[in-house]
Amino acid sequence: MKIKLDENLPAGLLQNLADIGHDVDTVEREGLAGNPDDDVWQAAQEAGRFLITQDLDFSDIRKFEPGTHCGILLVRLRTPGRMALRARVATLFATCNVSEWDRCFVVATDHKLRVRRAG
Repeated sequence: MKIKLDENLPAGLLQNLADIGHDVDTVEREGLAGNPDDDVWQAAQEAGRFLITQDLDFSDIRKFEPGTHCGILLVRLRTPGRMALRARVATLFATCNVSEWDRCFVVATDHKLRVRRAG
């Protein structure tokens, strides 16, 4: 899976996901840190990348309707420290069939996972 990590996620996640075979880029490595969300979104879509973020600006399912984009994983942890974020996302990618998330709107909390598909 081609993935873009938003700047609000721990940098170590890049290696976790790359180690299990994903093509991972980051907002920071692309020089988009601090840029508006629309720029980050556009870059992810142009590159065909699934965006992983904590940013609630990406939480409106009407704006980011499943099937109209490459996919979003919105991570919403109660205590979103670097270690907790890295562990939760790494666990999801190690235990879920994430290829099924293509073009989906996915929300992960501490204990739940919701996958919204097109249609």
